Amino acid sequence: MKKFVLLALGLFCAASVAVHAEDAKPKHHMTDEQKALMKEMVAKYDTNKDGKLDKEERAKMSQEDKDKLDKAGIGKHKKDKDGEEKKTDSAAK
Repeated sequence: MKKFVLLALGLFCAASVAVHAEDAKPKHHMTDEQKALMKEMVAKYDTNKDGKLDKEERAKMSQEDKDKLDKAGIGKHKKDKDGEEKKTDSAAK
C-alpha cells in the first residue's frame, strides 16, 4: 500500500511539473540583427558599463535610436487594458 501511495504521489508531482512547464511563457530570443543593434546601443549609451541599458540610460537615447529599436522589435512596449500595444514612458520620450 505504501508503494502504491508513493508511486501515485510521484506521478502526481511529475504531472504537475509537466503542466506548469507548458504554461510558462516562451522566452523571447533575439535575431542576430537584433543582437547586433543592442550591442551597438549598449556600446553607445551604457554609461555605467554594466552591460545593460537602465531606465536613465534609455531616457538619454536619441529619438532616432529609440525608433531603430522599435523598428527592430526590441523597444519597450506594454499592452494597455484593451490589449493594444502602447509605448512606455522611456520609449515614448
